[in-house]
Amino acid sequence: MPLNLDAYLGVHQDALKLQSKRMEVLANNLANVDTPNYKARDVDFKSALAAAGSPEASVKMATTSPQHLSTDPSGDSTASLKYRVPLAPALDGNTVDAQQEQAAFADNTVRYQATLTFLTSRFRNLMTAITGS
Repeated sequence: MPLNLDAYLGVHQDALKLQSKRMEVLANNLANVDTPNYKARDVDFKSALAAAGSPEASVKMATTSPQHLSTDPSGDSTASLKYRVPLAPALDGNTVDAQQEQAAFADNTVRYQATLTFLTSRFRNLMTAITGS
């Protein structure tokens, strides 16, 4: 009986990609904490993961020009990016709260590590089944 690796790993491979993307977005927010008029963004993880696991996620939008925006979900898609609602926006229009961004980054790091640990366990179980030891 052939093994479907995507089914075996489940949603965790998509979660790992989304958590990596979220780390990039949060790091970008932290890098622009003093940039005037910079708007903090975050990944809507719940809706992005739901979209990644849905059958409609594989449908690609047709483009007629190379200048069109990419719709590749593995690329730099901004469909799941949302602007963060600031608690207290700065006078210069910047909406980045460094403490909130650091807390979100730390939380995402823990979740990323947990996903890696789960995937490592799944691969270890697979290797045990293959080698028998």
